Amino acid sequence: MSISVQNISKSFKNVSAIQNISFEVKSGELFGLIGPDGAGKTTLFRTLTTLLIPNEGNAIVAGHDIIKNVKEIRNSVGYMPGKFSLYQDLTIAENLAFFATIFGTTIEENYDLIEDIYVQIEPFKNRRAGALSGGMKQKLALCCALIHKPEVLFLDEPTTGVDPVSRKEFWEMLKRLKQKGITILVSTPYMDEAVLCDRIALIQKGEILKIDTPENIVSSYEKTIYDIKTNKMHQLIEHLKKFPTQYSVFAFGEYVHYIDNNIELDLQKLKIYLEEKQHTNIIIQKATTTIEDVFMDL
Repeated sequence: MSISVQNISKSFKNVSAIQNISFEVKSGELFGLIGPDGAGKTTLFRTLTTLLIPNEGNAIVAGHDIIKNVKEIRNSVGYMPGKFSLYQDLTIAENLAFFATIFGTTIEENYDLIEDIYVQIEPFKNRRAGALSGGMKQKLALCCALIHKPEVLFLDEPTTGVDPVSRKEFWEMLKRLKQKGITILVSTPYMDEAVLCDRIALIQKGEILKIDTPENIVSSYEKTIYDIKTNKMHQLIEHLKKFPTQYSVFAFGEYVHYIDNNIELDLQKLKIYLEEKQHTNIIIQKATTTIEDVFMDL
């Protein structure tokens, strides 16, 4: 195991950020921590990278204890925080050389690890980091996190605020890094990125709700979800919530996702109910279950 977390809790004054969290990440695995802002993802990452000391519990990262072996862990992991935190007044080349020096290595020594990423920003190597686009900043930060060839890579919401093309490129980079044997722990609020991980942990309010492969999480969901659309979408959610057998209702793209308490939804009864509420152009169809649906239910 590259990471073993046992009953970790962390509080700030009266606010509990993470509560009794336990999980394991296998060597060479791409593990996703999926949850919204404020769920505790960053606190957990900072704890596992020795930036915070837990109130309770402990963890082993890359074979080292997060409390007893702080220096060893910092030499063994790469950490890319959610906010761009490199030196904005240094160029791409200067930032990379600086971080290599900090870890007692050189760009050339581990160039094979960053080559696929660095070739995309090398034409701008003399440009200051503060003048880079979001996607280029992301690639530079990843290069700096990899320059010392870490055993475990922590990426805290790396694609937040990045354009769709750069997001896709970034995940392709992670797949290539995984093939080189690096264990990757990535957090994201984007449910569509969950399916790109080997396994995921769904987290909310500092607690792990479920851990499994994305496929197993979706396939084990037993409820039937319906896409519903009418001419009065702004009132549809309110009316569906008052339907006698409703289990859950929430907006999902151009539709409303509806789950009924009954195993088989009485479609005719629901349609009549909506017509009585002056809805027209009613569409009710079975939806494809997604990670987001399971998360919302949990």
